[in-house]
Order: sequence, then structure tokens, then C-alpha cells
Amino acid sequence: MKTRAAVLREMALPRPYARSQPLSIEEVELDEPGRDEVLVRLRAAGLCHSDLSTINGDRPRPMPLVMGHEAAGEVVEVGAGVTDLAPGDHVAFSFAPTCGACPACLNGRATLCEPGAAANKAGELLGGAVRFHQGSDTVHHHIGVSGFSEYTVASRRSIIRIDPELPWHIAALFGCAVLTGVGAVVQTANLQLGQSVLVVGLGGVGLSAVLGALGGGARQVIAADIDDDKLETARSFGATHTFNTGDPQALEQLRELTGGGVDIAAEFAGVAAALEFAFEATGRGGTTVTSGLPHPDVRLAISPTRMVAEERRLVGSYLGGHVPALDIPQYIALYRSGRLPVDRLLTHRLRLEEINEGFDRLADGQAIRQVIEFTD
Repeated sequence: MKTRAAVLREMALPRPYARSQPLSIEEVELDEPGRDEVLVRLRAAGLCHSDLSTINGDRPRPMPLVMGHEAAGEVVEVGAGVTDLAPGDHVAFSFAPTCGACPACLNGRATLCEPGAAANKAGELLGGAVRFHQGSDTVHHHIGVSGFSEYTVASRRSIIRIDPELPWHIAALFGCAVLTGVGAVVQTANLQLGQSVLVVGLGGVGLSAVLGALGGGARQVIAADIDDDKLETARSFGATHTFNTGDPQALEQLRELTGGGVDIAAEFAGVAAALEFAFEATGRGGTTVTSGLPHPDVRLAISPTRMVAEERRLVGSYLGGHVPALDIPQYIALYRSGRLPVDRLLTHRLRLEEINEGFDRLADGQAIRQVIEFTD
């Protein structure tokens, strides 16, 4: 079949993207699903900084590829071996496919699945197939999802059935922003009742972390960013205190506020200076967790002596350290109960043709979460 999709052919084109058009809307051919694969009609897909990191060259991927990794849609057809999904089912995607058999999967660390990571790096589905092409030319998959397309084929291991009553533009958010932000604080850093939390970088993932810290029982939820408008948004979400990281006094004031530093600092800006700020803001015995993805060449200057003498931890968090098939339905249930109001993240609803302008807006910090909606 044929489908319209946003295709990236060259990374690191100059901004504004509205002019350079890194993503071109093209007609591509999509093969039918193979064994353990599913054909999905996309209904909504979010614009994320992880997409932007590929567009700007910070996270290289094989070219060309159909972009997008945070999405939701409706099952159209299932391949051989898929017995637990049927046409009409509503699904969300996970960009961390899980084989269920490698050491990481068997140890309950599904987001570290080794075959899944290898497939994502190669621009393939979990089973090694590539289903997009233009004539004899391969068009790669973006981390197993390729959500900026009217239709996609994905591994069954990249798909989670969800509540059919959930609006599409909300459902898409659970594929990345919510799991990554909430999970970094609650799952990876293991938030305990009454602890203090700092969130650095207030995009869609960072503000999800603010919501997660509030819902998880933190006594202080402190938000930090270089953008005063984002700080105001964080306060409207319930952050108890905010700091502009551009203020040279911010770190000293934060330490004074918290009596020496926070218990947990979570960084989502993808900038070395932001991660260093987060680390310096933790107190003795504190944990710094990062989900930011700067360029692979970026390095940090952190004292190992302080880490040892003060028992401070610095840990990474990929997709919140979750098992998506278990945790996405649970987070959706929290949203439906009013305890995780992720709908507040949504600032723009777009057509596919507006995608380059949307990434300009994201790069400029003028949006929290933007969602492309695919209409009939």
C-alpha cells in the first residue's frame, strides 16, 4: 500500500526548518505486516525533543527514515503469529521494543532490550525487516515506530493495547513524554514520600516529571529552566518553587531553600550545563537522574571524590526504566482518575503538513507538547 509520511533525508539542515524543510511529506510504499508485525493506522503523533535531536544531528540515524516515535493509532491488520490483537484495537507505541528473551528483558529491564537497541540503531523493526521503501530504495524506520506517517508497520513488541475511550491526541503522549518524565523520578530515582525533587528542563518530559513528583508525594517540587514562561507554566502545574538557571545566584538560593540540596534532581534539557546544575543541586546522599540526550561527544566534569564521600548517585533513565506493556495502561488509568493530568501538556494540534513549523516552535521553546492529528 501507499502512505504519506514525513521523511528525513539529511540531518543538521539550517534553521528555520520552515524554510530548509528537513522533513518532506512524501508518498512511500509500505509492505504488508510480516510475522509478529502489525499494520497500524496512525491517529496522533507527538513532536518530541528526541525527534529534534535526530533532525539537528545530535542523534544520528540511518537515512532516509520515516520520523516519529510518540504515537497512537488503530490496528488495521495483524501478521502471522499475532493472536492477541485484532483490527479495530486502539494501541500506543513504545520506541523501546522488547524481545522478552535477552538478559535485560529477563531481568525486568525491558527498555534495555539488546535486540531492540540493535534494531533501532539499524533503522529496522525488531525482527530485522524494513517495510518502507520507494521503488528499490529503502526508507528506514525511526526507532521501531515511524509515527509521522498515515500508516506504519511495527513489531508486535513495540505496541501496547490501550483504553479505546482515550482521545487519540492524549493517547499519543503516553508513548514517550509521560513514561520518560514520570518514570525518571518515580521509577529510576525511586521517589519516597516526603522527599524533595528538582526538575531541570521544562519541556513536555520535564513537566511530566513535575506531575509525577507531585503525584508521588514529594514535599517540595522545584522547577528550573532558563525560560521564565516555562517557569510560570510549572507553577501553574503545581511546582512549589521555581528558579531560572541563568541567574548566577540560583544554585546558592536553591541550596538554602532545601537545607543543603534536594533529594532527587532530574534533568531533561539534554545540555551539559543543565545536568551539572542538577548534580550540584543535590544534597549529601542525593540522586541525579538524567533522560537528556545531548550529542554523543558531550562530556561532564564531575568530581568522583564528591560522589564517593557524599554517596551521591548519577544515573541515566531510558523511557523511565519502565516495562511499557505493564506501565502504559497503569498511567492511562491514573490519567482517567484525574491523578495524572497529562492533557495539560498539550499546547498545539497540527496537521502533518505543519510539521517543520512545529519543530521550529519546539526548538525555540514555544511549545510544551504538539501533536499531529491524522484525520479521515
